[in-house]
Amino acid sequence: MTGRFVLSRRAALRGAAGVAGAAALGAPALAQANKKVVIGTWGGDYSRLLAKNIETPLLIPKGWEVVKDEAQDPARRAKVLAEKSLRRGTTDIQALSANNMYDMNEAGTLEPIDYSKIPNAVNLLPEMKYAWGLGHIYSGKVILYNPKLITTPPTTFADTLDPKHGNKLGIIDIQYQYTMMAASLASGGAMNNFEPGKARLLECRKAGVRIYPTNEALAQGLKNEEIGLCIMWKARAVQWQNAGIPVQTVAAKEGVPLFISGFCIPRNAPNKDGSYAYLDAMLTPSAQEAFAIDMGYNPTVKNAKVASDVQKRIGFDEEEQARLKDLDYGYLSSNDAAFKEWWDKSFKG
Repeated sequence: MTGRFVLSRRAALRGAAGVAGAAALGAPALAQANKKVVIGTWGGDYSRLLAKNIETPLLIPKGWEVVKDEAQDPARRAKVLAEKSLRRGTTDIQALSANNMYDMNEAGTLEPIDYSKIPNAVNLLPEMKYAWGLGHIYSGKVILYNPKLITTPPTTFADTLDPKHGNKLGIIDIQYQYTMMAASLASGGAMNNFEPGKARLLECRKAGVRIYPTNEALAQGLKNEEIGLCIMWKARAVQWQNAGIPVQTVAAKEGVPLFISGFCIPRNAPNKDGSYAYLDAMLTPSAQEAFAIDMGYNPTVKNAKVASDVQKRIGFDEEEQARLKDLDYGYLSSNDAAFKEWWDKSFKG
């Protein structure tokens, strides 16, 4: 008994000395561990702007260390799913679209959000508040056209997804869900019924519609006037306008499907205090206002103040707001495999 006590006491003393030494260097080991937050996100501009507008001004001064786990969202979602059975995962927060957050919640991988731990959430728009995550920024799917090539401005998705445009119409391969959604709205369908739009898309395919693999590739097609119109997020259109691409935007009369990019917390996040600290900082008005300027996306909090000229470019007027359409996440989730199969085999093939 005495020997064991002496050894334990010595070990304790050594441990205490180690912690004291670390404290003397200004880096307590436990405090360091508790102040580290790992965020899964896309790379590129989004990651850079998270650092510029949230992490550097709001989190690092409070002692937080932010570590990025950058990858496209399919790889990050697969990783969270693979880690589902682990007691501790490898990320504290994940940046995903609202429909992907829905899928991850259905898979049982997400922590229910405790909004009482997010003081800034009192100003969160109701449409951006989910049980499993919350919106960071949002935009809507609109029509883009080059006035030089399309002299009669389109006002509807039906005007845009029309075979008469031939190869002057461009669509994006990775946005197959939203293209099918717009085609459905143009053809008498609904947000939970894409079948009516398939015939329209097949006619456009026969007429020579150009299919681009990515958003960036389509932007190049617009820039070199290979195409004259497409459908795209209004925020992305603002970025392209800023880059000198001559496009105008129109909110389609059939409706404006929403795109919400947000954050969620894996159930086994190792530092949930860090998760909530990040979510609260994300909703700070200054961060939201900066993203409106830098990326052209709308704030998700009511107390963000965006200059009128910026708001006019990125936002939607009162009439257009009445046409905003949230997605039917259950419909998209349960039918995505069938959508992709039709797209690849019947449309693209």
